[in-house]
Amino acid sequence: MRDRLDSTGHSFQAYFKRATSPLVVLRLLMEKPMYGYELTQEMKQRSGGAFTISVLYPVLYRLQEQGYVEIARSEVVDNRNRSYYAITPAGEDYLRRTWREYLEITKIFGDLMKGVRGE
Repeated sequence: MRDRLDSTGHSFQAYFKRATSPLVVLRLLMEKPMYGYELTQEMKQRSGGAFTISVLYPVLYRLQEQGYVEIARSEVVDNRNRSYYAITPAGEDYLRRTWREYLEITKIFGDLMKGVRGE
């Protein structure tokens, strides 16, 4: 998949990842609490390397500020603090609502784009 830049120097793929990365993080945290590197590796493994978030911590901090994730526990490993993030009930509700909205809008968009060559 080739990353084509728009006039601002960004690609559609970059915009899409930025918009959907909080949902991916919340989805993974539904399975179990994870620390940042673990989340990154899980995304990479499940997507075959196609979906990565280069700036994961700002996403986690924003989700935490919104009340969608919390630090479940912290530990020190190799003299480094490791925080495990967990999804909150509010985060689960947000994920379900937003996933429904995503499915609805992608269906509408798909209907609008029918007939485009290269489909």
